[in-house]
Amino acid sequence: MNSKEKEEKVIRNYQENEKMMILIFAQWCINHDLQPEEIYNQAYPNQPKNSTLMEVIDQTVPKQEAEKIEDETVLNVLQLFGNNDLAFVVQSEIEKRKK
Repeated sequence: MNSKEKEEKVIRNYQENEKMMILIFAQWCINHDLQPEEIYNQAYPNQPKNSTLMEVIDQTVPKQEAEKIEDETVLNVLQLFGNNDLAFVVQSEIEKRKK
């Protein structure tokens, strides 16, 4: 495998993992009766629509059919990918729910 092939493989793996992170976030939102696009827009108000988020939302399942996603899990995954602004908004939603 030459360096270009290795680079392409690394990029593909990152993109697949990023999609998984977005799916975890979106499903967590659905599970807590939140709209993923609205939460995302709170964190990144000046960004255009996130096409990957829109694509992944279609892959979520209704709350009743979903596995539970722990709050800590979604926060850790978001921070792992450097989505600290989004993690901050998610943390705010968690705190609202606990009141």
